[in-house]
Amino acid sequence: MRIISGKNKGKQLIAPAKLPVRPTTDFAKEALFNILNNDYYFDELSVLDLFAGTGNISYEFASRGCPAVIAIDSHSGCVQFISKMARELDYPITALKADVYEYLKRTSQQFDVVFADPPYELPAEKFAAIAELVFDNTLLRPNGTLIIEHSTRTDLSELPHFVVAKRYGGCVFSFFEP
Repeated sequence: MRIISGKNKGKQLIAPAKLPVRPTTDFAKEALFNILNNDYYFDELSVLDLFAGTGNISYEFASRGCPAVIAIDSHSGCVQFISKMARELDYPITALKADVYEYLKRTSQQFDVVFADPPYELPAEKFAAIAELVFDNTLLRPNGTLIIEHSTRTDLSELPHFVVAKRYGGCVFSFFEP
């Protein structure tokens, strides 16, 4: 995995092989951040990264100047790796070990961007539950965006607040807004 832009542009990060992750490809990540670059000033964003895995998306936001990123994952090895890399890179990332759904139920913090990259094999109801919890608990700021990464086999276009889906290879980013 590599950081595409920002203060650590081009930096390669090697995650431990034992982590149960499927990092977003550089191709898809670059496309996603090109979209976000048109809508946001990164140095003003508060970001929530759900199912953070290796922290790939969190590092990209932080490298581009985001002042606050919260990364949630239920695997302690992932959380430890994200925390370690955040310290080494001097990034404002807070990594928390938690069940994503429980975290979304109990947090009252609002974010400009909520990014979720759940396991592709989850049932459709679990993808829908992410969007439902984000919007029912008003976790997005008024001009915020929820982005859910999923495979081409999953269709989220019928969910409330859906705006658009962008496909990059076998990866799809579905965008939701208040």
